[in-house]
Amino acid sequence: MAKQVVWTEQAKKDVENIFTYWNNRNKSNRYSIKLNKIIESAINTISEHPTIGKLSGYRNVRFGILKPYIIAYEEMETIILIITIWDTRRDPNQLKTKF
Repeated sequence: MAKQVVWTEQAKKDVENIFTYWNNRNKSNRYSIKLNKIIESAINTISEHPTIGKLSGYRNVRFGILKPYIIAYEEMETIILIITIWDTRRDPNQLKTKF
């Protein structure tokens, strides 16, 4: 049974920044729409199979790999908490500030 997915404000902001970047770079939102569908599909899979992600060194946080992005999430009793969507091409030290 799939768990309910809850997004943190930070995760919402992160994904919005990713889409804004691609919209500006490509002068179109077509790629962002495609990327959004890929992210939604990955999160649906995570909600159905919460242990699919690799355990990280942060509490109970798991990383779902969606190259070049990481979906950082925490499985709780009844929900999946999406903590951030992280572009792995960014400075990894900045990722530490999300937890």
